[in-house]
Amino acid sequence: MADEARQRKVQDRIHQTVARMLGRRIKDPRLSFVTITDVRVTGDLQHASIFYTVLGDNADRAGAGRAFESAKGIIRSEVGKALGIRLTPTLEFILDGLPESAAALEDALAAAKKRDEEIAASSIGATYAGDADPYRRDDDDEGSEEADGFDENEQDLA
Repeated sequence: MADEARQRKVQDRIHQTVARMLGRRIKDPRLSFVTITDVRVTGDLQHASIFYTVLGDNADRAGAGRAFESAKGIIRSEVGKALGIRLTPTLEFILDGLPESAAALEDALAAAKKRDEEIAASSIGATYAGDADPYRRDDDDEGSEEADGFDENEQDLA
C-alpha cells in the first residue's frame, strides 16, 4: 500500500502524461475536444481511473469513449514509461458527469432565485393578518416577578 503523497504524485504524473498525449501524440479526431478532469489511483497503484469531459453532444461522448478504448494500449505504455514504477497500472476511462450535474444545479438555483423574487414582489405592501407584534408584553415590572413565582425574600432550601 503506497502512502498518500506517492499516490498523489502518481495521479498527477498520469494526468500530465495523458493530457500531453492527447495534445501531441494521439491524432484521433474523436479526441479533439476532450479534457482530462481528474485521475484516481487505487492505494496499491494497480488501477487508475481517468475522468474526462467532452465538448459536444452524446454522439461525441460515445465517440470519445470508443477512441479511448482503442488507444488504451499506447496510453498505458506511455504512462508506464513516465511513471518508472515496477507495475504499470491498468487504465479505465470514465466520462465525467460533473458538467451536466453542475448545469442542472445552476438551473435549479436560477429557478429558486426567480421564485424568491416573485415572493418578494408579492409581499410588497402586505400587512400582518393579526397584530404586528403577536407576543404578550407585561408593561409592569413588579407583576413579572410574581408571575415567575420568585420572591426575593424566600431562601433556597435545597
